[in-house]
Formats: sequence, structure tokens, C-alpha cells
Amino acid sequence: MVEWRPMKTPRIAYCSPVNPAPSGISDYSEELLPYLAQYAELTLFVEDGLKPTNPQLGQHLEVLPLRRLERELRRRPYAALVYHMGNSPAHAAIWGQARRLPGVVVLHDFVLHHFMLWYAANARHDIQLYVREMGERYGEAGAHIAQLMIRSRFTDAAFDFPCCEPVLAAARGLIAHSRFVRDRVAAMRPDLPAAVVPMGVPLPTVTDRAAARARLGLPHEAAVLASFGHINAWKRVEPVLRAVAALRAEGIDARYILVGSVSPNYDLAGLIARSRLGDAVTITGYAPRAQFEDYVAAADICLNLRFPTGGETSASLLRLLGAGRPTLVSAVGAFAELPPGTVAQVDPGPAEGDQVLAYCRLLLRRPDLAAALGAQARNFVAAEHTLAGAALGYARFLAHLYGWPALRRMRDEPLWPIDLPAEPAVPATHPVAVANRVPQPKPVPPLVATAARAAVEIGLSDYDSALLRTVAARIAELG
Repeated sequence: MVEWRPMKTPRIAYCSPVNPAPSGISDYSEELLPYLAQYAELTLFVEDGLKPTNPQLGQHLEVLPLRRLERELRRRPYAALVYHMGNSPAHAAIWGQARRLPGVVVLHDFVLHHFMLWYAANARHDIQLYVREMGERYGEAGAHIAQLMIRSRFTDAAFDFPCCEPVLAAARGLIAHSRFVRDRVAAMRPDLPAAVVPMGVPLPTVTDRAAARARLGLPHEAAVLASFGHINAWKRVEPVLRAVAALRAEGIDARYILVGSVSPNYDLAGLIARSRLGDAVTITGYAPRAQFEDYVAAADICLNLRFPTGGETSASLLRLLGAGRPTLVSAVGAFAELPPGTVAQVDPGPAEGDQVLAYCRLLLRRPDLAAALGAQARNFVAAEHTLAGAALGYARFLAHLYGWPALRRMRDEPLWPIDLPAEPAVPATHPVAVANRVPQPKPVPPLVATAARAAVEIGLSDYDSALLRTVAARIAELG
């Protein structure tokens, strides 16, 4: 078990997928790591045999295979041990270590059902292990669902059986990105120390819509709807197709673009063929980052619908909001926590399709309203989902849990810069730039800046509001 031992600077053992591992958490960690390195030295542990494609990782961090984790924990002191767990096979080796060596689990998906099924069949080579555990944990209902799942009869009911209990039992602490996940974990294991830490994303540059469409070969006047990320039966494609059909029947040249890979268990091609929208729908498959950003900029309306939900906080959604795009989301799970005025929330159920169509009509007919919604979304991400804020949240929780004697920032700047796709600059007077502009703060007086740095270094946050108000009053008196 990792315990605090005196050391000049804290060192964190950080276990996560990184590219080319096929997981959105690969991008997440590669963006977070340079900011977290402002508070501690980091050793990155990756799946055995994986060679990171991001050269910054090897240049700035010690990168070791996961098989060496236990030896490393014995060899030298570590101040914290962090595991990233999500609902994909990319986390198999991480779960293998987390079962034996307790640490802090960053739970990206509350529902790990599909991962645990895969793990039993492919890592343990015993699918009946999954069947037995489903019966022992959830009784007759769990055993029934297990029999359906092992016969590839995937069902929405699987989301009612999260299968995250073994991960929580093995955890020493938990980091979640939403109150939704934290509260459900607390109901299962109320003794587990937990914190809600914002998911940080880099704020993208504003890309000109017309230029993006020209690069993608999209008509300038078309009404473009777009969904992003891995596409499966829970991404609610069918109601969007019905909305596209209705818009085209009204004489609107509506197009629908699905940017991302498609689940082999989802007959998307058949669904599009039955809708008779083959000439209006484009499936891009995996899109490189620069092309992904172009599709975001080209869309009039972005859609991030999903039901049922596995409790995930979507990084792809935050990237859409950060780009200032008007976006529709399902009003479930962590997505229901988004503040009013940042997204258009769609209720799953019988009225889902009607709401999608109504929102699309409104936002296409009122570009001023669409621009205002996008601007609010961008301001929200700029204020609440920064990489710096996420790193501080991690550091504060780890310092408290492991008993570090002090939390201080070792580096003034991130360990390396986050590279965003290079795009043509948007003129400041362009309507897209005006609508999505984040207000620039006024210059900070030197005394205020010094006090702010000191507050961060001793771990103060907005939870310490009374003390911060006192400090602010004293600074005001000094003029």
C-alpha cells in the first residue's frame, strides 16, 4: 500500500491508457499530465508492450510498463497511486493491478458491465466467472441478464447492473467527474473517500464555419447536424434521422454527419437505408484531430445524445461546448448537471424525437439564439473545465488522502504545452468569433496576483469563501 514517506517532492504513480490505446481516456491523460506535473513528479505506467505515440510523454516523464508497478512501489517512495478505469478493454491491465495494489480510482464510467464481461472472457478466459458473479451479486435478475449478454443479446437492462462493485471494493479513494457518479458510489460504499474533480479540456480556437466547410467539401447553405464519438445503439441516432427527414420534407437541405467509429454490434447502415436518407447522411469513421475540429466548426447543431447512460462525463461533449457550438444533450446522468443556457436538454422517452426536431427548427431559424447558446457553452467550459483546475483538484484530493505535509506548486507552467490543431485565424469581427468570444479579464494588480498564488500554494479554493473574503477586504484596504 502506498503511504506518505518523507521525500523532497511527491511522486505519483499514474496508471492510464495513452495513445495509441483506443480510449478517449488516452487523450484525457495526455492533456492532464503536463498540468498535474506542476504539483508532483510523475511516473506513467502503461500497458505492457505499448509504445506511446505522443513524443512529449517520453521526453518529459518516466514511462514504465504496468508489470513493473509492484516492484517500483517497493523500490522507491511514491506519494500516491492513481488508476484510470473506464468501460473498455484498454483498462484490462490497469484493473489487473488495481485488484492487487489499492490506490485511487478515477472512475470514468459508473457502469463497467461491458468491460467486466469482456475481462472475464478475454483476460481470465472464463466467461462463466462473469455469469457466476452476476448471479451472486444481483440474484436471479442478474443471472438472467448474464445469459442474454453471453449470447450477444445486448440489452439496455444491462445498464441497471453496473458491475463496478469490485473496483470500488479495491479502491482506497475515488475521483469522479460528476455528482451523479459520486452519489451512486456513496450509496454503495459510503466509507470510500471521494471527490468530484472537473474534467479539464483545452479550450479550442474558434474556427471559421465557411472555411471548415470548404475544407470538408460541405455545401455552404446546408443545415448540418453532427454527432461525435463512438456510435452505438445508445447514441440515439434514430430520432435524429427522423428529425432530418422532417426538415428535408419542409424544404430544408438538412445533412447529418456522424464523426467516429461505429460499433460492430450496431446496424447503422441498415438503419440509414431504412430511413431512405443515404444521400443526406455521412459516416466519417475515425477522424484525426484537425478534421474533427473542422466538423465541429462546420456543424450548425451538434448532438450528444445517449440513453441509457453509463454515468460518463463526455470529453467530446466538453470539446463541442468549448468550441462554442449549440449542442443538444440527453437530460440524464452527468449531462443533467450542465447549467441552464449552456445546452439544449432532451428528455429520453416518447417525446424525444419531437423535442429533437423542435430544437433543430428553433436553432436553425434563430441563428442569434444558436450563437448565444454556443457562447454561453464556451464561457462555461473556459471557467469550469480548465486543465489547470482539474490538476489542482487531483492534487488537493491526493494530498489530503495520502497525508502530504503540504501542497505546493513545483512549476509555474505546465511541463509541456498542449498542441491544438493549427487553424486559420478567425477575424475578430466575424460573427462566429463575436458569438463565441470569451470575455478577457482585466489586468490583475501585482498584489492580487501574489495573494492568489499564495492561496493556490496552500490549497485554498472556493470552499474557503469566508477566508478569501477576508483576504480580499484586506487587499482592498491597501488600495
